[in-house]
Amino acid sequence: MGPHPAVAAIRLAVRRVLHDLLTEHHRAPAAVPHASPHEHPPSSRPHASTGVPPTPPLVLVACSGGADSMALASALAFEAPKLGIRAGGVTVDHGLQTGSDLRAAEVVQRLRELGLDPVDSVTVTVGRAGGPEAAARDARYTALDTAAERHGATAVLLGHTRDDQAETVLLGLARGSGIRSLSGMAAVSGAGGRYRRPFLELDRQTARKACMVQSLPVWDDPHNADPAYTRSRLRHEGLPALEKALGKGVVEALARTARLSRDDADALDSWAGQAEPTVRDAAGLLECAKLYALPPAVRRRILRRAAIAAGAPAGSLFARHIEEVDRLITGWRGQGAINLPGKVVARRQGGRLVIRQG
Repeated sequence: MGPHPAVAAIRLAVRRVLHDLLTEHHRAPAAVPHASPHEHPPSSRPHASTGVPPTPPLVLVACSGGADSMALASALAFEAPKLGIRAGGVTVDHGLQTGSDLRAAEVVQRLRELGLDPVDSVTVTVGRAGGPEAAARDARYTALDTAAERHGATAVLLGHTRDDQAETVLLGLARGSGIRSLSGMAAVSGAGGRYRRPFLELDRQTARKACMVQSLPVWDDPHNADPAYTRSRLRHEGLPALEKALGKGVVEALARTARLSRDDADALDSWAGQAEPTVRDAAGLLECAKLYALPPAVRRRILRRAAIAAGAPAGSLFARHIEEVDRLITGWRGQGAINLPGKVVARRQGGRLVIRQG
């Protein structure tokens, strides 16, 4: 008798990601001789030139102790050894709740009981920039980046589900953001594709069911039910209201919207990258007339890239900022400079768009 369907689903999702990582890890200019099924697996096969087995890749799971990340940790612990991959874990203590250090210690113990090694607990200080949710997210990713670099990890797995994806799309829609925001979370993101999200096609209940049938203890973060947080209100009030009004399938439709939007956004980003050199003069300044001739979606991407290159923080640069800069191109009436986040200023001078700090 095979595993419970929920357990089978999470293991299959993780197995696919690990296969991708293993392929990337072993991709090299020199071809590796074909091995028969009875020979060593790829991760332990001796290197053709040295005869020394290469170091197996290390994959970490980011685990809060919640159902999504515990299900992910259990699947990683089960699948990784079969592929010759080392599996570890890291939990981040945000220090925002009483007893968070004890919770982190419990998560570390649970991950070790699953057989993961190494396992880290990292304490962070959460700032205030961008609001509590954004500040906590920034601190968490900084800690995960540091842990991955310290251990030389090939990737960090994140437990975001299809439900999380739907919430992200709705939040982007509410902010009036562009198509890139509506594309939600990518299955692969971060520097060098460090972050992988195996569960974006699975719902939250599948992960919780997998934990239940495996008797995995889980911790429910009280912040996830706190109406003070926007995502919490959306999860417990907004999405249920939408499903009541529109019928079931809203989450699946929003996740599908994210996939389609990502394809469109990627294509437009590529177009903007190819067009940017053609709208700059010999000194590298953006020429307003040439920008004006581009489709708005392409032009605004070039403007956003230029603002970020000048020092504007990407996370603080919103659609309304780019729209204001765009009016220097499309609605020029002699208006003054536009102030952007990061003390970046955009102004029109002699038919050129100048974007720089200060």
